[in-house]
Amino acid sequence: MAAITSANLANAIVKLVAVDALPALAGNLVMGNLVTRDFEPTLAQAGDTVNVPIPPTMSANNIAEGGSVVTQNPDVANAQIVLNTHAEATFQIPDVTKVIAVPDLLRLYMQPAMIALAEKVETDLLNQYAQFTANTPLGTGGSALTESAIDEAETALFNAKVPAAEQKYLVVDGSAYSQLRQITRFSEYQTAGDAGLRALVDGSIGRIKDFYVFRSQFVKKTGSAPVTTNNVAFARNALGLAIRRLAKPLAGTGAIVEYAEFGNLGMRVTMSYQPNTLAQQFTVDMLYGVGVLRNAFGVQVRS
Repeated sequence: MAAITSANLANAIVKLVAVDALPALAGNLVMGNLVTRDFEPTLAQAGDTVNVPIPPTMSANNIAEGGSVVTQNPDVANAQIVLNTHAEATFQIPDVTKVIAVPDLLRLYMQPAMIALAEKVETDLLNQYAQFTANTPLGTGGSALTESAIDEAETALFNAKVPAAEQKYLVVDGSAYSQLRQITRFSEYQTAGDAGLRALVDGSIGRIKDFYVFRSQFVKKTGSAPVTTNNVAFARNALGLAIRRLAKPLAGTGAIVEYAEFGNLGMRVTMSYQPNTLAQQFTVDMLYGVGVLRNAFGVQVRS
């Protein structure tokens, strides 16, 4: 049995933080869990470009008797996403050995750090609304979100040939979500069955017009008097979140690093000693970029 030393204890603490980091991050994501995530455990730095492959379009040929097949040479398109965001959240723990003895203490420190990173990712993804230019924006800024606007959004994505099997999402702000819950046909048991009962009692909309509906506090608002809320309706392949590894600090500098990676998410956890505060410092950071993959698979729905 290996002896417990300060070195392997330090590594164990960083691993413990890394294990708890990603589940906490994923649990606070809305948009980040709905879009296409592209992660590779390869080192990159801010400013690098990631090419995300997009499936090509092919056509069917009616082959006549005695005829021959028509060979197609489809090109796999690429959407380029620039890794232009290096987000970090740093905190200090005065007595780090308590982290192992008291797991709740670790969660007390980790939760705010993960929420901060999740909010950054959510904001960047929702700010991509203006890049959906293939479809005409729907709804009216400063007005309540209506059933007809949602219906038109679903029709726009259907006409854009979003596969029927691919899930579609509608992400709105709190006010728009409340407006949808008050559409009588969707919030009463006699017209919507169990779904209406859930909307009325639990406050959960669930699904409307083939959209899974989510709300976010970070939906972009623009203008003034009236303010326009830029909700988005999209399929998963409309947006991409590309994440790559950050390099480890130079050996011998006193920093201990672990990578936390699963489910196409990844981040770096670094522990170092801060002599000015006599505390261990933890930095949780990630390098990522966001971008539109399929322009026609998303549409702005204003309210």
